[in-house]
Amino acid sequence: MGIFEALANLGGGVIALIVLGIIILIILISNIKIVPQAHAYVIESLGAYKETWETGLHFKVPFFQRIAKVVSKKEQVADFPPQPVITKDNVTIQIDTVIFYQITDPKLYTYGVERPLSAIENLSATTLRNIIGDLELDATLTSRDVINSKIRIILDEATDPWGIKVNRVELKNIIPPREIQDAMEKQMKAERERRESILRAEGEKHSQILVAEGHKASAILKAEAVKEAKIREAEGEAQAILEVQRALADSIKMLNEAAPSDKVVALKSLEAFQKAADGKSTKIIIPSNIQNLAGLATSVKELIGSDTDVKPE
Repeated sequence: MGIFEALANLGGGVIALIVLGIIILIILISNIKIVPQAHAYVIESLGAYKETWETGLHFKVPFFQRIAKVVSKKEQVADFPPQPVITKDNVTIQIDTVIFYQITDPKLYTYGVERPLSAIENLSATTLRNIIGDLELDATLTSRDVINSKIRIILDEATDPWGIKVNRVELKNIIPPREIQDAMEKQMKAERERRESILRAEGEKHSQILVAEGHKASAILKAEAVKEAKIREAEGEAQAILEVQRALADSIKMLNEAAPSDKVVALKSLEAFQKAADGKSTKIIIPSNIQNLAGLATSVKELIGSDTDVKPE
């Protein structure tokens, strides 16, 4: 009760001052603002742009200043619904785009354009129609990177006065009409079948080439084997003839070294004549020195008789 009595003694004016001080303190505390990372506050003073608060602690003048817009400086993604566009060969297709953008100037973003995302969507749709209108369907389906680059450059230039930077543009889907899709699927199937036929024909051709090369190699090897056999056979015959001639030469050499008598020579001549007479020849030419057969026979008997008279010592 002592506190309430003291307040009552002070009077209503003091109480009003205390209450007023508390209200002022609350107002001051409520006007202390902390801007978080990757954000910016656009501040207006008496309805006019004053400044842009970046990350950190700030104080707003009560009743005179206000936060006009809170801007995120992070990279953002805008996914726009499919847009109907007509190609150069008069095919209507549906294309939906995805745009990656970032706010670089909060002031321009706040005062540059009304509803920036709607403006970017409409601008991307008109730009896409202009680019696709110069391309045929096949080129559109195979030139996504080129289309993305062209749209990004045009959008980046157009949104620069709005404080927006377009970092990337992607064509999310390109949807041709159903009949075009059916025709493309049939064309793709025919192309696969054509490639399959070509690969099969090339395989068969390669197989036939390998078989022919195998036959060729086999024939070459056989011919080489026959050639080698004939060469070895000829070398064998030549070697045999050489051995016979060498043996004959050795026998003649031995006869010459033994100095045979005329009787031995006559006997060898008779043996040679006997072998010739035993052949299949129908004509035999007798040398003149063998006409005296009686003398030759006598010589043979004497030779044989002299050999039989020999007795061991």
